[in-house]
Amino acid sequence: MMKTMLCIQNVDILTPEPWGKGCVVLREGRIAGLSQRVDPLPEMEVIDGQGLTLAPGFIDLHVHGGGGYGVMGGSPEEIRRMCAAHARHGTTSILPTTLAAPLPELAKAVDAVRAAQEDCPCCNILGIHLEGPFLSPRQSGAQNPENLLTYAGHEGEARELLDRWKGIRMVGAAPELPGGLELGRELARRGIVASAAHTDADYDTMQAALACGYQDITHLYSGCSTVIRRDGYRIPGVVEAGLELEDYTVQVIADGKHLPPALLRLIYRCKGASRIELISDGLEYAAGELAEGALYRQANGMEALYEDGVMKLPDRQAFAGSVATSSRLVRTMRDAGIPLCDGVRMASLTPAQRLGIGDRKGRIAPGYDGDVILFDQEISVRLCVTGGRIVRREGL
Repeated sequence: MMKTMLCIQNVDILTPEPWGKGCVVLREGRIAGLSQRVDPLPEMEVIDGQGLTLAPGFIDLHVHGGGGYGVMGGSPEEIRRMCAAHARHGTTSILPTTLAAPLPELAKAVDAVRAAQEDCPCCNILGIHLEGPFLSPRQSGAQNPENLLTYAGHEGEARELLDRWKGIRMVGAAPELPGGLELGRELARRGIVASAAHTDADYDTMQAALACGYQDITHLYSGCSTVIRRDGYRIPGVVEAGLELEDYTVQVIADGKHLPPALLRLIYRCKGASRIELISDGLEYAAGELAEGALYRQANGMEALYEDGVMKLPDRQAFAGSVATSSRLVRTMRDAGIPLCDGVRMASLTPAQRLGIGDRKGRIAPGYDGDVILFDQEISVRLCVTGGRIVRREGL
């Protein structure tokens, strides 16, 4: 008989709230129920979870690539392969993310992600995240300065890009640039999440940006202004706005390199698990094997040095991006002293709610999508199930 149901039993369930020990049943790609015990049926495949932790699949809203493949290659097959690389580490839903590039190249990336979405069984492609090109040269980081634009003067071309696909779900932009606030209003009108990204704005501008549609801040502390002194007066920046203004959610690269444990705890205490999205910001080198000290060239032409578990600009004055996976993000938060259930929430339910899909993803609950994972004490993923399909199974 063909097995039409999946029962994962003998597991410690996080919904992401602690639920207790029991089993979870999936049917027709959705979660059918969870209970302390289930009598197996003939149509049911049963997996003994061996006491491991079962949680909602991770959702990565900001990831440029993985496994040696990236978004900017413009190939649907490359995008599917990057998704497969991250699925092995528990990412069941993903928002492939561009780098700042000429608008025609971004259009090509949009088309590639749309095509990949139609056939990607290992991972749910939720749409695309455009990081740039409307970013501040003062906070460009590893974005190629030659590819940065202002929205003012390019409104028509930008609208054509936004018209290309309704799957554009998030756009990162600097609100202080000419036209930046107008762009926020345009994104809000379309139902696209506007995230303040690579921005040198001050607190007052960030407060104004809230009223103009901005809802989120990209990788807090990275590519962000912070407090400065001007004529003796302290002027707060993007970091302080993100921590203090409740209406902003914040993306956090919790790879253990971009931010030390003290800052991770500070962000958590200021924002709480319901306002933090853990992101990998993974480059094409993420979720793969890298050579210590090797120099790599990104798709945008910028060089990056792999050293000590992170990508750096060749002069070592700033990080160039992450090689993290979602499982590493959750482990880093746990090791920083943050409850595991909150780490899981920041990597699942909170990103789902940011995109407006928290009613079907990010929870272990009846009727939710069958995206579940099993991991051990080291947050190493042993089982990954996407839409009820097993995409990774190790030692079970």
